[in-house]
Amino acid sequence: MPNKLLVLSADGLVKEDVDALRSMKNFRKYFSQASGIERVRSIYPTITYPCHTTMCTGVWPEKHGVSGNLQLMPGSKKTPWKWFRTDNLWPDDIFFAAKRRGLSTGAVFWPATGNHPAIDYLVDEYWPQSKNDPLPEVFRRSGSSEEVLRAIEHSYQNVPLHRHPETTEFIMRCAVDLIDTFQPDVLFLHPADIDAARHQNGVFNDRVDEAVAATDGYIGMVMEALDRHGLIPETNVVLTSDHGLIDVKQIVNVNVRLAEAGLLDVDEDGNLLGWRAYCQSGGTSALVYLNQDAGPEGYDRTYSVLKEMKADPACGIGRVFTEEECRAEQHFGGEFFFVLETDGSTAFGDDFCGPLKKQYDITDYRYGHATHGHLPDKGPQPVFWCIGPDFRENVVLPEGRLIDQAPTYAKILGTELKDCDGCALTELLR
Repeated sequence: MPNKLLVLSADGLVKEDVDALRSMKNFRKYFSQASGIERVRSIYPTITYPCHTTMCTGVWPEKHGVSGNLQLMPGSKKTPWKWFRTDNLWPDDIFFAAKRRGLSTGAVFWPATGNHPAIDYLVDEYWPQSKNDPLPEVFRRSGSSEEVLRAIEHSYQNVPLHRHPETTEFIMRCAVDLIDTFQPDVLFLHPADIDAARHQNGVFNDRVDEAVAATDGYIGMVMEALDRHGLIPETNVVLTSDHGLIDVKQIVNVNVRLAEAGLLDVDEDGNLLGWRAYCQSGGTSALVYLNQDAGPEGYDRTYSVLKEMKADPACGIGRVFTEEECRAEQHFGGEFFFVLETDGSTAFGDDFCGPLKKQYDITDYRYGHATHGHLPDKGPQPVFWCIGPDFRENVVLPEGRLIDQAPTYAKILGTELKDCDGCALTELLR
């Protein structure tokens, strides 16, 4: 049987954070001889759910179809996220591949894995849908088995999900519970405290420093759990991340201009009555959809409005991609018609009846003091560091690609991913 694999994706972790981690107790203890990649090129858009879907499938977003965190529901006051495996259109991933090899699998808060049929021990990134939605039922509904619920019961008591650092602390307690109870062959974890700290406070600050220090503690938690069961010698451990973030100075509500151009219909109370074009924010990028009855005239009118906005520096649009251009240049395509890219300091909003521009709103991750979604070459970059029996020691690549992670994991596990776009990082392997 192959060695075990544990992947910890610390959302929003960047190279500068790893430079700080090097002086901290647990990283120094366990990762002092690590190999890895200093700067990982993410995918477009640099949004958590598309990134993590690529990280476990090895294919570009144009194939897996996860274009953002949120479902498209124009005018909705509370838009559902893409919590479930059914939101991922690609038929294969590392969990399916591991099961084909006869391995046991686990995941805690790995995006878009709710009710995943190939994850044995699952705690999905999914939260209560109302005030009276008890956590056991929340986890049951998203794929946690009764044995998993028993294993994590003491860890979810009074946890305010969707708030950090409390949620990240819960995630890591669950990870330890799964290791202690099941020792899965493959375990993927997604803590998000660093990302939350950056959204709320900016890219670099004291709160982010605290989250990085806490991450060193999380490394210690899982390594000590592995050590309790004598699993360190046979476990490959990866510390990685999905994207960086950039600081934001303004939020621009593109839908306001689309409404002014007669492409959205809004009533006196601010309710959306109908739309021919609609802009959905992805933070520092945005997707523009056309309704099926928009026709060529609606396409041309929408494109004209977007190009006029790009020509106005106040609107903060660095580029207007057509879907075809974005697919050709960034391997990102879908049912949208246009992609808006930031000028480097603007995030895009969904509002259609408010002002064109507004300031920060830390209740929505897309509109905080820092956010992401932009082209992957901008801002601080994500990382990949690895230790374990199948990884070489002290081999450092200056650059790499997010899309190569899943085929690397498959090679370690002695299995394959079907029709994968990425390539295994053989330089890091023994």
